[in-house]
Amino acid sequence: MTENDKLGRWFPELKIDDLREGGAVKFDMQDGTFEELKITEFEPDSVLEYAWGGEDQVRFELYPEAGGCRLVLIEKLTQITDHTPKDLAGWHVCLNVIQKLMDGQAVEGRHEEWKTWYEKYKQILLK
Repeated sequence: MTENDKLGRWFPELKIDDLREGGAVKFDMQDGTFEELKITEFEPDSVLEYAWGGEDQVRFELYPEAGGCRLVLIEKLTQITDHTPKDLAGWHVCLNVIQKLMDGQAVEGRHEEWKTWYEKYKQILLK
């Protein structure tokens, strides 16, 4: 979650720039620009939380379990917007990719999977 070479395997647009509370994660906007996301909480091997699109936050928590750990992802939204289904679909795909990587499976078709989840989240949230 915090090592750039491994982070790039499941979310290639993100890069840890300064790993500490008050540090930054950079998001590659895919147009030559980067958005800096402030790290609001960091506890090694336990918690990583950072700003996500304005006032929203994304939080990863790790809990030790027999044979590994449990990952919990929390996205704290201040409001539902037209962009929310895109983010939720993206996180959904990222979690699926993490599972595949942990299981030693190949990761293919991210964009097609994203489109499927985007349509589902759009139907749920933008009725």
